[in-house]
Amino acid sequence: MSGLVLKLSPKERVLINGAVIENGDRRSRLSIVTPGANILRLRDAIHPEEAKTPVKRVAYIAQLVLSGDTAPADADIQLMRGIEQLSQVFTDHDSRSQLDAATMAVREGQHYQALKALRTLIPREERLIAAQAPAPVALPPSVKPS
Repeated sequence: MSGLVLKLSPKERVLINGAVIENGDRRSRLSIVTPGANILRLRDAIHPEEAKTPVKRVAYIAQLVLSGDTAPADADIQLMRGIEQLSQVFTDHDSRSQLDAATMAVREGQHYQALKALRTLIPREERLIAAQAPAPVALPPSVKPS
């Protein structure tokens, strides 16, 4: 049998084609055999208030397609533009591979795969942002903060 197999923890929630499904008290497995079903584990979801960085904003657009809140045709243009903008910043080989994978996934209508590839860039983005943050100013020993 082909398709996606979801292994769910007790009480774990998943969004399938716009419906939230909660697992029972035991671990379970679901086989999704319908091609093109939109599936999102809610524990992996980016919440709207968290989509404040460039990578998270682009990934959030892919997530909106999976949740059924945006039509793929409307999101694809924004996704491609966002991925192009990210490619101007993420120039290392591994990041470019992930951006290429996200691009191909969008072209093929595989928004979950696009989201998955984009999510791998979030830790890198966090490191870049941390490196750009101004260093704390050290006060001389004789000066005490008020």
